[in-house]
Amino acid sequence: MKGLHPRSGLSQFDALQQARLVRRGEVSAAELVAAAIRHAEQLNPGLNAIITPLSDQALEQARTILPGDSRPFAGVPFLLKDLLASYAGARLTEGSRFLGEFVSRHDSELVSRLRRAGLVVIGKTNTPEFGILGTTEPLRFGPTRNPWNRTRSPGGSSGGSAAAVAAGIVPMAHANDGGGSIRIPASCCGVFGLKPTRARNPLGPDHGDLFSGGVAEHAVTTSVRDSAALLDVAAGAAAGDPYQVPQPRRPYLEEAGRDPGRLRIAVSVTSPTRTPVHATCAEATWEAARLCEELGHIVEQAEPGLDPDSFSESFDTVWSAGIASCVEEWCLRLGRRPASGELEPTTWAVWHKGTSVSAPRYLLAVTALQRAARQMAAFLGEFDVWLTPTVSLPPPPLGYFDPAPDHPLRGYERDAAFCPFTPVANATGLPAMSVPLCWSQDGLPVGVHFTGRYADEATLFRLAGQLEQARPWHQRRPPLQDDELCSAQDEGDHARRE
Repeated sequence: MKGLHPRSGLSQFDALQQARLVRRGEVSAAELVAAAIRHAEQLNPGLNAIITPLSDQALEQARTILPGDSRPFAGVPFLLKDLLASYAGARLTEGSRFLGEFVSRHDSELVSRLRRAGLVVIGKTNTPEFGILGTTEPLRFGPTRNPWNRTRSPGGSSGGSAAAVAAGIVPMAHANDGGGSIRIPASCCGVFGLKPTRARNPLGPDHGDLFSGGVAEHAVTTSVRDSAALLDVAAGAAAGDPYQVPQPRRPYLEEAGRDPGRLRIAVSVTSPTRTPVHATCAEATWEAARLCEELGHIVEQAEPGLDPDSFSESFDTVWSAGIASCVEEWCLRLGRRPASGELEPTTWAVWHKGTSVSAPRYLLAVTALQRAARQMAAFLGEFDVWLTPTVSLPPPPLGYFDPAPDHPLRGYERDAAFCPFTPVANATGLPAMSVPLCWSQDGLPVGVHFTGRYADEATLFRLAGQLEQARPWHQRRPPLQDDELCSAQDEGDHARRE
């Protein structure tokens, strides 16, 4: 990317580089944002990644950003996932017909911080209804298609964001994660996705925590350093948050460029819930393990030994009750119950499954997951990180997670088998990341997953930066028809006409 003239292909630059171009006056923020909007207009009809364009507001904001703006992401185009992220004046649907055209009246705390860092929101991205599944195929908006193969799922629930980043529409996009929803689509779309430690990023003002601490906010990104720099501007407890996480010793952006030293890495391809793992995903993990050994790390085959039945049952109890609470919260906010057809069959089934969970049963499930957290802490007392597949299958075909007419939970059950590795970090509060190191023989991305110690995103960023340097993924781009941006000069003319 070094030496590329900004007017010949801005999608080749990561977010920090784009902000640098704006700061130096080599391209204006309006040109940069207009280029992203035009790229979205070209590609989104085939991808369906963006479901709420916010072009007019974005261009208006971009025109106020001048050369010399020192904010880390001044003028950089950005997308918000249409789940949890409240953006004042924009609709919030969470992928559901039930929410209709609900419009947010305020910015969530995270969105406020991202905007203060200079990011320009150009739209909101597709998500499955209430983020339930590891794919992005809501009935309300239709499926988001994987840029690498449009018959395949982009993963979920941040599939719209991951598809947009993989396609080069924006260099990074908001994502959140309650069971793998940052890391699953990062794996399926060939981008970088880190889930921070529990409570690292705020969920307010609407929530203190969600799913007993299982939900985390962050992003999917083109580069490791973008993820690190974004966490620097977003992290930190807000007033009234229920708990806080220890603060880092130094900025994460610095960590992304530091030598990780010689790490002790545990590797396993056995699912914690003992569900099958596809040979392609297993081989990608062993390939990553060999790369880590070549880089000087100590790699040993080991696993934490979580009880598969206890973990599966307890996580499902908390998850289904959490989804039920989301539906009930919207019932309160909207002042009515969902009518027939306003919730998808899977959502309706999970809602009623969750409402059947008693308070004692819920608290016992939380206690069981807390035992798993202590077990993971002991395991990571022996190892610095744990390497596994991100998901158990390469990106599956669209429709794979559909419910059956006589079995509305069929896709929900398939989802649990598809992503058995990622929920461990949600249940235990640990940071974890999917790194796009491998592709299948038929050209589909296959991420590998690293789980770190509590509050130790620093080690993950160091390792990710080293892996990115050893095996860069930026040159791998999906085979899109309109893959290159129009010239920034043309886009600047478009912005001025607007």
